[in-house]
Amino acid sequence: MLCTKCGESIHGEEIFVYAGQNYCEDCYLETMSVLKTCDPMAVRSARLTRERLGQRGTEGLLPVQKKIVDFVQKRGKVTREQVVEALKIEPEELEKHFSILRHCELVKGLKEGNRLYLILMDAEL
Repeated sequence: MLCTKCGESIHGEEIFVYAGQNYCEDCYLETMSVLKTCDPMAVRSARLTRERLGQRGTEGLLPVQKKIVDFVQKRGKVTREQVVEALKIEPEELEKHFSILRHCELVKGLKEGNRLYLILMDAEL
C-alpha cells in the first residue's frame, strides 16, 4: 500500500488511516498538526513565552520567519504569492510560518476587495 500524501510504501502497523486515506507516520503527523492562524490561545501563549524570554521583534524567530517579516516590512503589504516567489518557499511552508508570525503578533492579514495581503501587525492603515 502507498501513502496517499508522499507515495511511500507502507505496510501493517505503519499505516495510519485518517478520513478514509492511508498515510505513513510522518505524513499522518503532518496532516494532524495543522496550525490555526486565528487562535487566541496560541497568541496568548506566544506573547507570554516571548515576554518570559525577553524577546522583542524578530528575536527568537527562525531565519525564514525573519526574512518574511523583513520582506513585508520593506514592501508595506505583500501577497502570499509575492512572498513565495521572493523567498523561494512552498505555499504550505509560508502558511505555517505566517501562523507563527501571527501568533507572535508580528504579521497579520489585510483584505482589500478580493485580495489578501500580509502586513506588519503594527502597520497604520
